[in-house]
Amino acid sequence: MASTQSYPLLCLENPLLDISGKGDDAMIKQYGMKLDDTVLAEPHQLGLYDDLINNRDAKLVAGGGAQNTARGAQYMLPPNSTWYIGCVGKDQYADTLREACKKEGVHVEYRVDEKAPTGRCGVIITGHHRTMCTDLAAANEYKLDHLKQEHIWKMVEASKVYYVGGYHLTVCVPAAMALAEHAAATNKPFLLGLAAGFIPQFFKDQLAQVMPYADYVFANENEAKTWAETNGVSADSIPEIAKKLANTDKVNKKRPRTVIITQGTEPTLVAVQGQDEVQEYPVLAIEDNQIVDTLGAGDAFAAGFLAGVVSEDSVESCVKKGQWLAKLSIQEFGPAYPYPKKTYSG
Repeated sequence: MASTQSYPLLCLENPLLDISGKGDDAMIKQYGMKLDDTVLAEPHQLGLYDDLINNRDAKLVAGGGAQNTARGAQYMLPPNSTWYIGCVGKDQYADTLREACKKEGVHVEYRVDEKAPTGRCGVIITGHHRTMCTDLAAANEYKLDHLKQEHIWKMVEASKVYYVGGYHLTVCVPAAMALAEHAAATNKPFLLGLAAGFIPQFFKDQLAQVMPYADYVFANENEAKTWAETNGVSADSIPEIAKKLANTDKVNKKRPRTVIITQGTEPTLVAVQGQDEVQEYPVLAIEDNQIVDTLGAGDAFAAGFLAGVVSEDSVESCVKKGQWLAKLSIQEFGPAYPYPKKTYSG
């Protein structure tokens, strides 16, 4: 039975089952990859996933950028605060995703595709290296009619904050636009993550459709530079790019756009539409020997920031929550958060 409960935060993107296991150079070579590759799976690589599960003591995590973010936001928010939409197959991997999200308190409303299997990302771990092979499969099959179902759309209308991960712009722009337009019409915050450099590079037109609706935009320095290059924006520095992105055209004039750019261990930058000064927030210090895995750190930062937006915090507080959660995440194996839960104290 469909849920009638409302959840303040809605996240939309491409759900994947992350399958991470310890491998070696021979395994990487076996599947035709190179160390630290991030590739889309070809037919000869599809055996990797069962190999990791059956032979490499793999850890299974409910992955995909915005699903990681939804789990992280729920980690910091009260129970029943977060729900997530995407497309999965009709298989055991989808059941694993549902159980993983349920365990972490995230409600899911997946579209189920009858033909394609649930998307998977195989991660071969060798020391501090991560070699990744993604089979998007059903994640590519999300449709607007799922979002427009009466019980789903009622939940959309009851939500207070909307987050769309940039990877979804490769799948179903109309669904992202439906959320964006609703957010603008009701003056609710709409947040957008650029996700990867190839989004502003190869999906420039799709991004241009959604960007005018974005009240908050997340990017790392590479994504910000790529956006500037592909949009003919001349800028000598990342802060200047942040300012120019913040001041592009915007539909909802009641909310100035806020652009947040993470730079690894360098300060997080925040530019606000109409303001000349770009704020810098130093990241939290961490010893090298405490870092276990940086995979998903950006998703964790967005999650903490989103938790702040849901709580109607200041931008500074949102940034600090994001940095705090990212620091916790990189001390875990895979895009994960520590349990028992740690409590943010400001």
